Amino acid sequence: MENKLYHEGLKIRKKVLSEEYVDKAILGADSFNKEFQELISTYCWGEIWTRDILSNKQRSMNNLCMLSALNKWQEFAIHFRGAIKNGCTLAELKDVLLQITVYCGVPCGVEAFRHARKVLEEDKIDIEKEFKNYD
Repeated sequence: MENKLYHEGLKIRKKVLSEEYVDKAILGADSFNKEFQELISTYCWGEIWTRDILSNKQRSMNNLCMLSALNKWQEFAIHFRGAIKNGCTLAELKDVLLQITVYCGVPCGVEAFRHARKVLEEDKIDIEKEFKNYD
C-alpha cells in the first residue's frame, strides 16, 4: 500500500506497540484480515496518533481508560506497555488506574491493576525502585 498515512501510522504503531508485535500482525495478515490491518494502521495510527495536539503519552493514558471501561484486557496490557514506552511514569500510571477504579468500578480497577502488574513483572520493571523517588 502506497499511502502516506499508512506508512506514518505503521511507524508510530511500531514505536508504541513494538516492531515485533506489529510485524507479527502485519506479516500474519491474510486475505481475510489484511484490509483490517491496513485500516487500523492508516486511520487509528496514521490519522489519530500522528496528530500533534495531544502527546503520545496522553493518548496512551486515554487508551488505558477506554480499554478498561470496555473490558478489553488484552489490548489494555499491550497499551500499558506502550504507555511506558511513551514516557508515562509508574506514578502517573498508578493514578490512571486509580481513576479507572473510581469511574469504572472496583472490579474494573482490580483487573486493570492485575494486568498492569503482569506487564511490569514480564518486563522485569523494579516497582520499588521506581517509587523510591516519590517517597
